[in-house]
Amino acid sequence: MKILLIGFSKIKYMPYINFYFDNLSAEEHELHVLYWNRDLKAESLDEFKRVTIHEFAESQRDDVAKLSKIKNFLKYRKYAKKLIRKENFDFIIFLHSLPGVLLSGLLRRRYKGRYIFDYRDLTYEGFSPYRKVIHSLVRHSCATFVSSDGFRPFLPLDCVDKIHTSHNFMADSLHHRGTGGKDFVTVPCIRVAFWGFIRDERINLLLIDRLGNDCRFELHYYGRESRVTQNLQNHASTIGAKGVFFHGEYTPAERYDFAKKTEIIHNMFSDKNMMVAMSNKYYDGAIFHIPQLCMPGSVMGQNAEKAGIGFSCDPSQEDFADQVYDYYKALDPQRFATACDKELSRILEEYEHGCEVIRQAVSAKL
Repeated sequence: MKILLIGFSKIKYMPYINFYFDNLSAEEHELHVLYWNRDLKAESLDEFKRVTIHEFAESQRDDVAKLSKIKNFLKYRKYAKKLIRKENFDFIIFLHSLPGVLLSGLLRRRYKGRYIFDYRDLTYEGFSPYRKVIHSLVRHSCATFVSSDGFRPFLPLDCVDKIHTSHNFMADSLHHRGTGGKDFVTVPCIRVAFWGFIRDERINLLLIDRLGNDCRFELHYYGRESRVTQNLQNHASTIGAKGVFFHGEYTPAERYDFAKKTEIIHNMFSDKNMMVAMSNKYYDGAIFHIPQLCMPGSVMGQNAEKAGIGFSCDPSQEDFADQVYDYYKALDPQRFATACDKELSRILEEYEHGCEVIRQAVSAKL
């Protein structure tokens, strides 16, 4: 079968693509990937030698107004439609909502029941016509995956049987299970670390204010530079925050090294989308045995507290640093490790169900 996986960013920023690669054999299928090179920089694609790669190269900054992106979205749509018509794929997997919306007309005409829709972000759902297209994409898919159960209320209630939960962790991470585990009481300085795309400026300004000059903590950021990152660096410099460090872009494998040096994972976001989303760091926390700090009321915070693997606290509170310190020092290493393993078992059970859904969806179209 000839299968196209459609992404909306560079491949290295789509770790969730591995959920599909792990369940689609390049020996049994002809696999193609369309991705968007937004910074026009080359990336290593050596691990995809058995996959046909299609690059849409067009400069696009992430931290600009959504309306200003429409012109490039339409260019992407034109490129994708031309590719699909030329290659005549048997099956398509959409790794983001927007490509599905942009190509919805083509899907209705030619691919009804022959695509998987991967829904992982809230974007324009407040706009009724957009929401209707999203619902149509779910109804006409053979299967829809959500990266968080928090997204289910935004999808049609009459399609519950075809909506499944995916868990976007890197399978290779399981080889590093428990490597971040520590004796919480004896740690001299608590290193709080964020890794990923740094986008929530308000929350991180508060964190720098609360922790940046508190000798009990260090605050570390790993991720490519953006306007937000530069603003945070300027703020840290302005207030003389000696405990804040920016390490720049990293490769997925480098996470294993700095995870060993991390006491708490910073998993805090305040925007509407991330309050209901699940980040990769949630899974890293459970796998590596590192407690995580989440926003009160977030889906990740609710899950982490229910599972006993994290703590929710609002950085706008004056005693935020004391709350975090007291939480960390009160942790029992053995009890925490057991909680992480139990949560990971739950995740893996759902993950295996998702794998079976992919295999069945593709085999049914052979």
